[in-house]
Amino acid sequence: MERREFTVPPQEGGQRMDRWLAEVCGDLSRSQIQALMEDGKVSAGGRPVNKKEKAVPGMVVEVVLPDPQPIEAVPQNIPLEIVYEDPSLLVVNKPKGMVVHPAPGNPDGTLVNALLYHCAGQLSGIGGAIRPGIVHRIDKDTSGLLVVAKTDAAHQALSDQMSVHAIHRVYHAVVYGNLREDEGFVEAPIGRDPRDRKKMAVTPVNSKYAYTGWRVLERFGNFTYIACQLKTGRTHQIRVHMASIGHPLAGDPVYGPRNCIRSLGGQCLHAKELGFTHPATGEWMRFDSELPGWFQEYLIRLRKESRNGSFE
Repeated sequence: MERREFTVPPQEGGQRMDRWLAEVCGDLSRSQIQALMEDGKVSAGGRPVNKKEKAVPGMVVEVVLPDPQPIEAVPQNIPLEIVYEDPSLLVVNKPKGMVVHPAPGNPDGTLVNALLYHCAGQLSGIGGAIRPGIVHRIDKDTSGLLVVAKTDAAHQALSDQMSVHAIHRVYHAVVYGNLREDEGFVEAPIGRDPRDRKKMAVTPVNSKYAYTGWRVLERFGNFTYIACQLKTGRTHQIRVHMASIGHPLAGDPVYGPRNCIRSLGGQCLHAKELGFTHPATGEWMRFDSELPGWFQEYLIRLRKESRNGSFE
């Protein structure tokens, strides 16, 4: 059981307590804070705090977090698009909206659940019980190619390639604005956003080196279709890097504008190309996936709006 204490600063008094705590806790949502309040896990001066109560300057608030319940990854018969498979590994084309591995809020229905069923449990154990076979991840609302290890030897070899930037990864994306150059790169460290722990940011504090190269594929005036090649693989890397130079991804509800394009159902980003040296044969393997239907339809719409001179 974890206990956290927060003191309301003078300038932040008067806010609803659930809203204020959600901001200062960072890793807890407002609904999670409200649930803790209903269970009597939030108190001030020994008395329970109500969600509608106002934060008072100087008030010391204690939040008690129960021990997390263990998550078990179980096999589930979920359709998968297998691009390639052999005794060492497989390459899958993950659809938009699918989470890669179980986590709080997404205990099942994930890529791992589907892989456990498809592979009958024959996956590398290096990632642990919740992430068997998972060498690298992509976000829930990002579609595209992932390599999955079936053996520990394959997992270790692929991880080694990842660590020395030897794996070829190209993503296609649509970003806001018209990039001035035809190609370029963003080389900036990425870490937790010091103002919002649920987000990542370009920051010098507790961050890691990150490099994203980009190239313009098509221009639409208010939007640009680009290819991004990753040298590193930090959390939300493309989304953070492109937003940091003023060109966030279309549809991104986290790093994009407040009035993001909801019809896209998340960021317009697809892991299109994947290449690596096969850990067992030493052969260079390279895969290229078609843009999913939702992405192609959005490009058609942008071309039409560009010709007509109107944009969302």
